[in-house]
Amino acid sequence: MTTAAPRRDDAGTHDGDREQRDTGVAAGQSDGYQPVNLADDTLELATSFILGPAAIGGHQDRPANQFAPDRAVAASGTEVTQADTRSAHAAGLLRRGLHRLGWGVADQAVSSLSNAAISILAARSLLATDYGAFSLAYVTYAFALNASRGLATDPLMVRFSATDRAVWRRAVSGSSATALVVGLAAGICVLGASVLMTGSARMAFLALGLTMPGLLLQDSWRYSFFALGRGSQAFVCDAVWVVAMLPGLLVIRATHHETVFWFVLIWGLGACVAAAVGPVQAWVVPRLSMVQRWVSRNRDLGPRYLAENSANSGSSQVRSYGVGLIAGLASVGYIQAANTLMGPFMVIFMGISLVTVPEAARVLRRAPRRLPLFCLLIGCGLALAATAWGVVLLVILPRGFGNWLLGPIWRPAYPVLVATMIGVAGACFVAGASAGLRAMGASRRSLRAQVIASLAYVAAALVGASLDGAVGAVRGSALAVWVGALLWWWQLHLALRESDSVPEGQGLWASQSAGRHRISPELLSQKPGNQATAAAIKRLTPPPS
Repeated sequence: MTTAAPRRDDAGTHDGDREQRDTGVAAGQSDGYQPVNLADDTLELATSFILGPAAIGGHQDRPANQFAPDRAVAASGTEVTQADTRSAHAAGLLRRGLHRLGWGVADQAVSSLSNAAISILAARSLLATDYGAFSLAYVTYAFALNASRGLATDPLMVRFSATDRAVWRRAVSGSSATALVVGLAAGICVLGASVLMTGSARMAFLALGLTMPGLLLQDSWRYSFFALGRGSQAFVCDAVWVVAMLPGLLVIRATHHETVFWFVLIWGLGACVAAAVGPVQAWVVPRLSMVQRWVSRNRDLGPRYLAENSANSGSSQVRSYGVGLIAGLASVGYIQAANTLMGPFMVIFMGISLVTVPEAARVLRRAPRRLPLFCLLIGCGLALAATAWGVVLLVILPRGFGNWLLGPIWRPAYPVLVATMIGVAGACFVAGASAGLRAMGASRRSLRAQVIASLAYVAAALVGASLDGAVGAVRGSALAVWVGALLWWWQLHLALRESDSVPEGQGLWASQSAGRHRISPELLSQKPGNQATAAAIKRLTPPPS
């Protein structure tokens, strides 16, 4: 079995150099074999009725070479040709890819259910100003979450996808502890900020600060399971979160304590319960003593991904704060309501995003030439799906669905929906380029694209808010997202040209002088009647430098 050459990141170091010194196993050199988990297999079989073909295929714990035998014999005894073997191997890879994709969508459905349920209940129960405070607490959580992912789970996804369990456990012990420390620091900062606030915003930030460590630790378990290829365990972890919230929601409804404080607190406590279940699933305990080692060994990726994720979530947070100051908290609530309406599609978007980086890394190892096509299919497919869902909403909301789902707030949120749909489609198109850059470890280029796009996003949103309130803010944001999408894809093109992994260093499109199918004049001249053509090609071909 051949082993793909280790990738190089922007710092010029191999992905697995540091881990090889400690464990003797380099990243990307595992044969993919994992011990069989009976409980996990049973859960996968049970949910295959829901997921359909996406849940059927080779189990992740089987050896990779089980699906690629050198020779195979049919049931009739006839020997299968090499072409048939390659076709069977490709079909097995496709089935396993759909299997992982199915678990990604299923897990994100459960995760989004917990967030959407809280958002919808809060929108129906709270005043517009209180719902705006709820939205500010949520975007603050998103900012801390993306910072935690940059330091803890993003390097894990890039460097420890499809490794064996021994290496994975060592890595997860450090990455989960890093997420916990980030949660503690962020929780202290949020509690300090709540002291300076008043009214509903103060109560929302107080509840968020108390539960921030559990929120970030639970998210780290999800990404750890996806790095191993065990999306079913991430599904269980998120399901625990949803189940843990239900008693609290029923209690506050029965006792009429439906305030912004209790909504945020119950949502966060559910995540804390799920975070406590994570170590039991993974048989890994976060070790705080490994935080410094984890951050140090991933210093070529972690700080850049931290800056990139902080720019991404920070731009959304600054936009929310800016719109609140310019157009009022009610406008923030209208924008949040439009985002909630896009929630069912965001389940698909975020679910696919969970597995795009590991899958892009596998494509880069197995067929580097196909990486640009993979990224393009992801970006275009998601953008078209976002547009289709937005059109469905525009049709059904005026026919009673909007009032049933969101109550009276749907009417002022409806004009915001068109621009929200366009912006989400642009973000989907960016996701394809982002997956390619992450898989290649091109953190400098992804950081550059994210920072420039984020600055444009904030500036356009604030200018739009000053001109036309919530509608103007979302229109400006959508325009900036699509301009940023062009920048993201240009950075991917440049990274592909510079990469040692992609044949001939091609970018998104192949140049005429590059590629393995170029015909040499010497070969052409060997065929009768082609001597003149070969001589012309030789005259036009520049001499080698």
